[in-house]
Amino acid sequence: MDEEKVYLTREGLESLKKEYEILTKVRRPLAVERLAATRIVGEMTENSDYTQAKQDLSFIDGRISELEEVLGRAVLIEEDRGKHKQIGIGCKVTVEINGEKKVFHLVGEWEADPVKQKISYNSPLGRSLLGKKVGDKVEVEVPAGKLVYTILQID
Repeated sequence: MDEEKVYLTREGLESLKKEYEILTKVRRPLAVERLAATRIVGEMTENSDYTQAKQDLSFIDGRISELEEVLGRAVLIEEDRGKHKQIGIGCKVTVEINGEKKVFHLVGEWEADPVKQKISYNSPLGRSLLGKKVGDKVEVEVPAGKLVYTILQID
């Protein structure tokens, strides 16, 4: 088991706890019930419903184990909503790139969602931003070349 910390915002932690609760209290009991019902049908080696129910239960059990491990290593990112002098995990960062402003929320790997502008502190951009201050420029290597981000604001 990897003993590395898993950084989560309050929102991310609550989301994972909710998923865990739904899996353990709703989906797993239903999957066990379905598996038991398919056993009654007959020859299990030829029963595709049984095979699917068994696979579904296995997937749910795997996800429950994964969530238990993550929640056991979770470290809450304190978001104080004040002005920050430098970028850290949990900060929202306004940057300028090619004349366009973008806002990124620096989060842990489990919460990263580029569509929602949530980037992992461990991503190339996230690592480049950590510890930087307003006015700093960071270069990030991408397949098309280098992108230069200018830090405008840290929240």
